[in-house]
Amino acid sequence: MAPPHAADSMPLPVPRPPRLPPISETASSAPPTPLRMPISLQPANSKGKRSSTNKFFGRFRNMFRSFPIIVPSCKMPTMNGNRTSETIINGGTRITGTLFGYKKSRVNLAFQEDSKCHPFLLLELAIPTGKILQDMGMGLNRIALECDKHPSNDKTKVVDEPIWTLFCNGKKTGYGVKRDPTDDDLNVMQMLHVVSVAVGVLPNEMSDPQDGELSYMRAHFERVIGSKDSETYYMMMPDGNSNGPELSVFFVRV
Repeated sequence: MAPPHAADSMPLPVPRPPRLPPISETASSAPPTPLRMPISLQPANSKGKRSSTNKFFGRFRNMFRSFPIIVPSCKMPTMNGNRTSETIINGGTRITGTLFGYKKSRVNLAFQEDSKCHPFLLLELAIPTGKILQDMGMGLNRIALECDKHPSNDKTKVVDEPIWTLFCNGKKTGYGVKRDPTDDDLNVMQMLHVVSVAVGVLPNEMSDPQDGELSYMRAHFERVIGSKDSETYYMMMPDGNSNGPELSVFFVRV
């Protein structure tokens, strides 16, 4: 019998699968995907009309974000005695207030009619989030936002002003700017819509590599309208907790 042909006796080459990078390399190179939730917040009934003047201040707001943050010694001695619910001024409206922002970036302050509504007022303040949350644990803090008065026939509400001079515990700190909520702001409000009173940090996926973790503090406030030129927002302490952080926010035309 004739020997088999050499080609018939050689095995066929087995194809090699493509080389995949190690799992550790893949995980480290891919940035975390930010958490996004369907927005189910209800419209705010007290949302003010957007004036044409805000277009000008929209340009200022973009410049404002490029300014460095000035960190003052924003401290005030704690008042003697514990503050109780009796010090809340009667006749106000209870609302939800939230301080939030990246630790090293400017803090945002949002006020809602309740936690399931869009913010009717959203401010960006020239104070680092980490700084103000740290000071909140040291006692009473007061934020004053001042702007110039209008003619007597002007009907603009004080909280509809686009920009204020900002004072923290009596020290001028820069500016506060009113802005419209972004998708990121609404995402934060949606994540916290079941939260009434809390202090914490949102998931790591929402952190920023440069500005740090996304922190928040939420509480009930009492909104007191003094006149067309003044409004005050007092943080309300939960029942049985008179030693927690305290904050008052004043809007005033001078």
